[in-house]
Amino acid sequence: METEEEEKDSISIIFMIGDGMGLPQITTAFYFGEGIPNFQKFQHIGLIKTSSTSHEVTDSAAGATAFSTGEKTYNRAIGVSKDSMPQKTILEQLQEKGYQTGLISLTSITHATPAAFYAHVKDRDMHEAIAEQFINAKIDFVAGGGRKFFNSRADGKDLFSNLLDNNYHLDTIELSKTVSNKPNAYILADDGLPAIIQGRKDFLNEATSMALDYFDEKNKPFFMMVEGSFIDWGGHAENADMLITEVADFDKTLGTVLKYVENHPNTLLVVTADHETGGVSIGKFYETNKSTGEKKEIPEKVAVYFNYDQHTAELIPVFAKGKGSEIFQGIYENNMIYHKIFKALNNE
Repeated sequence: METEEEEKDSISIIFMIGDGMGLPQITTAFYFGEGIPNFQKFQHIGLIKTSSTSHEVTDSAAGATAFSTGEKTYNRAIGVSKDSMPQKTILEQLQEKGYQTGLISLTSITHATPAAFYAHVKDRDMHEAIAEQFINAKIDFVAGGGRKFFNSRADGKDLFSNLLDNNYHLDTIELSKTVSNKPNAYILADDGLPAIIQGRKDFLNEATSMALDYFDEKNKPFFMMVEGSFIDWGGHAENADMLITEVADFDKTLGTVLKYVENHPNTLLVVTADHETGGVSIGKFYETNKSTGEKKEIPEKVAVYFNYDQHTAELIPVFAKGKGSEIFQGIYENNMIYHKIFKALNNE
């Protein structure tokens, strides 16, 4: 544990992951959004290579585990090495240094990306085992879905009672006011939350703002991961409206975080993705004449095109702001994100 003086000088880390968000997805914020996207506010930008040890094209589990442990692993692995051995995550390591911790996701909190920061299992579909590991993970602020993995389990256990025993303020209905002297868990859907086009409101931005306020009350450094999950789902569904609205939602939340970083200079923000989904491109917009079937290009518009409905091996942008942000320039492997964060923490 760090001393109180060391904690005050420690850098807080905000790690934002746009699941499935490659450069084409980010580009939609420039053509379909209103005003200048928050992505444009970064000077320090890099690229990561995302392949796992088992596949050239990674999945979210291996991608997030590379981020969380600093070690590449096989597709479907959660917090374990390529030999299936548990690896201590950045969240767990910073907890040992007295950091507050937080996870926010639009999917179940047992889903691949958030799970990779606290759980250690051989396969990403082991949701009930991941939920059991969450009980003892001691994360201070959690917001997402996944109720059924806690209270509608095959083994009949009610893990929500365990969270209450661990002094959590638990809400399974809404983002109620945080309790400052307790850890807070908001598990608000049976599985994932709905997409924006399915009626989700301002959850991602609101939960992120709540977490930042909660962490500030204690005046201690924190590590928080925020996932924009449905950018990936938009790619899998080859749904342009879903993709565009989810990127816009992520960009809005990014704006809130950037304001926080500006007001808290002892903070490092890293924004990236685990992989790109959909083989997306932004190209010419054509309007079809309903009578003749003739296509006419509309020069003032662009359209979103999908190559197919799976992940790709594209290089992925990395944006960094705040303390140590210059370290994140260049082209490097995805697991180096972990090592670069620690380099920033150690002021190397």
